[in-house]
Amino acid sequence: MPVRIENQICYFTVDDNGQEQSLPASQVTISTDSEKSMSFVALNDDRIYITEVEADALTVAGAQDGRKHLKASDSDSVI
Repeated sequence: MPVRIENQICYFTVDDNGQEQSLPASQVTISTDSEKSMSFVALNDDRIYITEVEADALTVAGAQDGRKHLKASDSDSVI
């Protein structure tokens, strides 16, 4: 799990060695990568992809929700 939240401070795992970067939740903005249909947080010009559960937890902690709701355009879609 790339996200940990403690006392409205968000900790993001930024590499395979477990290195973390922290930010107050109020300085975090959650965005949507339309091509991948995933949510992410931008840190130092890198994208940290997160689950929707993590995105919801971040918004509860005070992060800005900049996600877009995507619609399926294929007629074969179950959505």
